[in-house]
Amino acid sequence: MSKGPLELVRQVGAMLEELGIEWVLGGSLASSLYGEPRSTVDVDVAVVIQPDGIDRLIDRAKRDFYVPEASARDAAANHSAFNMLDTEHGLKVDIFVLGDRILDRQQLARRVRTAIAPDETAWVTAPEDQVLRKLDWYRIGGGSSERQWRDVLGLLLVQGAALDLAYLEETAREVGLDDLLAEALAQAELERP
Repeated sequence: MSKGPLELVRQVGAMLEELGIEWVLGGSLASSLYGEPRSTVDVDVAVVIQPDGIDRLIDRAKRDFYVPEASARDAAANHSAFNMLDTEHGLKVDIFVLGDRILDRQQLARRVRTAIAPDETAWVTAPEDQVLRKLDWYRIGGGSSERQWRDVLGLLLVQGAALDLAYLEETAREVGLDDLLAEALAQAELERP
C-alpha cells in the first residue's frame, strides 16, 4: 500500500510530538491546504530544535527514515535544512530548522491547528505567514519561480478577505518583501489596508 503526503505528515508530526519538538507544516502542501491545490513531491516541516537535541531526533527518525546525520547536525547548528527519506515508500521530508529571524518566529508562533483529513488535524503555517514564506523563497530564487508566485496568488485569491492584510503589510515591510506583496495583492485584486 502506498503512502501519500498527508500520511507522511501524520507520521512525522507524531514523531516530533513524541520527542517534544515544536513543528509546523509549510511549503507547497500547506499552500495547497489554504490556497489552490497542486501536486508536490515532498513534505516541508519547520522545527525548533537545538544542536544538543538533534541526536534524539536522528535516533528516533532512523527507525523509519534514512537521515544524513552530518547534514542534520549541520542544519541544527546553522538553522538550515536537511531531508529524511522514508525507507519504506521513498517519500522525502525536508526539515527546516527555524532560527531567530522574524519569519521563523512568526511561522511557529502563529501556526494553526488545521484539518488535514476527517477527524485529523496538524500544525500548519498560517495563511499570511505562508504568503510571506513563499514571497521570501520567490525573492531568494531571483524572482524566477513561477510555482512560488502561483502559490502566493492562489493563497491570496482563495483566502481573500479572511487574510489579515494589516499583518501581512506590516511584516512584509519589516522583512523587505513589501514591493513583492504589493505586486501580488494587485495581481490578486485585493485591496490593501
